[in-house]
Amino acid sequence: MVLFFKQISESKWFGNFVTIAILIAGVLVGMATYSEFAEKHSFILNLLNKIILYIFILEIAVKMIAEGKKPWLYFNDGWNVFDFVIVTAAFLPFGGSSVAILRLLRLLRVLKLVKALPKLQMLVGALLKSIPSMGYVSILLLLLFYIYAVAGVFFFSENDPIHFENLQMSMLSLFRIVTLEDWTDIMYINMYGCENYGYDGYENICLNSSPNPTGSVLYFVSFVLIGTMIMLNLFIGVIMTGMDEAKQEAKEALMKEQNIEHNVTIDLDQLEKKLVEIQDLVQQLKSDAKKED
Repeated sequence: MVLFFKQISESKWFGNFVTIAILIAGVLVGMATYSEFAEKHSFILNLLNKIILYIFILEIAVKMIAEGKKPWLYFNDGWNVFDFVIVTAAFLPFGGSSVAILRLLRLLRVLKLVKALPKLQMLVGALLKSIPSMGYVSILLLLLFYIYAVAGVFFFSENDPIHFENLQMSMLSLFRIVTLEDWTDIMYINMYGCENYGYDGYENICLNSSPNPTGSVLYFVSFVLIGTMIMLNLFIGVIMTGMDEAKQEAKEALMKEQNIEHNVTIDLDQLEKKLVEIQDLVQQLKSDAKKED
């Protein structure tokens, strides 16, 4: 019985069946965003949602039974815990204003696709491994933002109050610059002065136009070079390192599994040889007994 369910849980067709159910669940969540369509076909959509839910319950049940007398081993896998939480949350008494939470939980079912696709799971694992290192890079980037934001307030707050009026607006403007979203416009405002560039329709705010061609170029170009070209490449490098580590772990796990299978095969071969030797010995004993008779 346990072996039967274990074979099902590890079979390719069962995995594909669950993957198709996850994709359908994602499509159903997308359909729910069209209110008129959802109201018109509410019966069919609710029926399909229930069928998908029962499929996920079946998946959990099959994998738990496959663990035999230790069903709690199912929870040793973090992705299994995630599946269990998403499925069991569907039975909580949501209603009224909490309907949005239920829809969000249905949306999270799409993340089950990560578990269904091993390559995608490895990619997510690489990102999770990169989080500690990315934290240090983020701190360094935050320090860079803070230094340039304070400097921006000192240099450009009077000329460009929209972007550098205070520290928080300066930080927000720097985030826009680091994404390279029209950053040259902000640079030109401070190069030519707010009365000459960028403040059309906001002349009442431009009270102290003070062009700063050299300082603006040095400030903005240096920030783009350091913040975008260097810092963001550090993030990419950290993620690539995490990807290499995840690939190495997957390779080691595969080799370990192959070694176990190889050892089992060797043990079976040795057992067969022993059985042949025992059979030969039994035959010889029978022959000797007949001769004595």
